[in-house]
Amino acid sequence: MAESSYDIVIRGGTVGTACDRFEADVGISGETIAALGRGLPAGRREIDAGGKLVLPGGVDSHCHIEQLSAAGIMNADTWESATASAAFGGTTTVISFAAQHVGMDLSRVVEDYAALARRGAMVDYSFHMIVADPTEATIREHLPALIREGHASIKVFMTYDRLLVQDEAMLDVLMAARENRALVCVHAENHGMIAWMGRRLVERGYTAPKFHAMSHPRVSEPEAFDRLIAMAALIDQPIMIFHVSTAEGAAAVRRARGEGLKVFAETCPQYLFLTARDLDKPGLEGAKWMCSPPPRTEADQEALWRALALGDLQTISSDHAPYAFDQTGKLSAGSNPSFKQIANGLPGLETRLPLLFDAMVSKGRLGVERFVDLTATAPARIYNLPRKGSIAIGADADIAIWDPEKSVTLTDAMMHDRTGYTPYAGRTVQGWPVTVLRRGEIIVENGRLEARPGSGRFLPRSGGWAAEPSGRFEAEMDPARNFGAVLR
Repeated sequence: MAESSYDIVIRGGTVGTACDRFEADVGISGETIAALGRGLPAGRREIDAGGKLVLPGGVDSHCHIEQLSAAGIMNADTWESATASAAFGGTTTVISFAAQHVGMDLSRVVEDYAALARRGAMVDYSFHMIVADPTEATIREHLPALIREGHASIKVFMTYDRLLVQDEAMLDVLMAARENRALVCVHAENHGMIAWMGRRLVERGYTAPKFHAMSHPRVSEPEAFDRLIAMAALIDQPIMIFHVSTAEGAAAVRRARGEGLKVFAETCPQYLFLTARDLDKPGLEGAKWMCSPPPRTEADQEALWRALALGDLQTISSDHAPYAFDQTGKLSAGSNPSFKQIANGLPGLETRLPLLFDAMVSKGRLGVERFVDLTATAPARIYNLPRKGSIAIGADADIAIWDPEKSVTLTDAMMHDRTGYTPYAGRTVQGWPVTVLRRGEIIVENGRLEARPGSGRFLPRSGGWAAEPSGRFEAEMDPARNFGAVLR
C-alpha cells in the first residue's frame, strides 16, 4: 500500500475562514496545512468532522499570564495552567505581557519572562513589552534591541499610580516605536478623573466593589482616547487601543479611523456580556467582576456590537487577568478592603471563544466569518503572525473543530485556569471546541489535554506596519516650523 500523503486528514467538515464557509477536507503534513479539497487521500490519522465547523485556532492577543502586578500581586495562573485553559477554549496562540515596573531593566524582564514561558507554555506565544519606566536606557537601548529580537509591540498605561506614563514620556515611547517600527498598545483612561472619583467615594464610605464602576467615569475613556490619538497623530505612529468599553470610546475610535489615522482597537467579552450591575453583590462577592475599565451598560454593549459590525473595532481579546478570590489575589489587602485595594482583573482565556461563538454563530449575531476574523485572523494580521489565524495552505495547522450543537453550562469547577471561578458561571452556550490542534498536533480531544508543558513555541514578530507613514510626521518635522530640531 502506498504511503499516505498526509499525517492527518480532517474529513467532512465545514471549513470557516474570515471570508467564506465551504465543505472541504483538510490535509495536514507535519505542522502545516498541506491541502484543502473534497475526497482527499486517506491520512495516517483521520478525524471525522461531519456536522462540525473546522475553524482556525483562536489568537488571544491580550492576556496576563504568570505576571506580577505593580502592587506586587502574582496572578493565579502559571504558563502551564493558563495555556491549558486556552487550549480547552479553542485558543492556540496567545500574546501576553513581559511587565516592567519602575526600577526594572526591561531586557532582564523579558529574559526572565521568556524563561517562564519556555518551561510551561502549551500553546504558541509571543509578548507585548509593558513599559512603566521609560528611562533613557529603556527608550534608546533596550526597546530597539528587543524589537529586533522579535518583541514588536509595546504596552503603555495612561492610568494606575505605579504604571502611569505621562504625556511627555508617552511621546518618547511613541517616537521610539516609530523609529523601530513597533506597535504601541495602550490602556487609555484619564488618570486624574479616576483618582479623584475614587478618593471622594472612599472618603464618603462608598467602598464596596460595586463602587469600582462609578470610580471610572465613562468620560475618562473618550478623553484619554482623544488625547492618545492626538499624540500618535503628531508622531504618525500606529496604535492599538485596548479594551474599549463605552459607546463614546467606540465613537472616538471611529472618528479617528475616518480621518485616516493609524488606530486599531479591541474590546473584550466582559464589555459585551457583563454590566456594572454584576458588581453589585453581597459583601465582597462583586470583587470577582472587578476589572478596569469596568463593565458598563446594555446600551454600551449594543454600541460595541455595532462597532464590531462596522469594523471600527478589529479584535476581541480576553484581557485574561486571573486573581484568585482569596488573600493571594483579590483579598490581598485583608478581609475588608475597599474597592481601591482590590486587584482589578478577571479570567477569560477559556470562555472567550465559547461565549462569542454562542453569540455570533449560534445566535446569528455576526456569523462564522466575522467570528473567525475578530478572534483569529485579524489579531494574527495586526500583530504580524503570518502563519496563524487562518485555514490556508502553508499556514500552521492550528485548528479548532467546533460542535455547533453541543450545549454547555459554564461552571467554576469546569475551568482549567487557577482562578477558582469564572464570571460567566451559570451561562449556557451552544457550540464547543471538541478537538483542538496546534501545529498539526492534537492537544485537546474528548475532554482530555494531550499537550506537554513547554511544547508551545515562541513566535518572534518583526517590526512593520500594515500601512506606510502618511506624511503627517514629515510635515511636522519641517525645520521651518521652528520646533523640528527640538523633536529630532
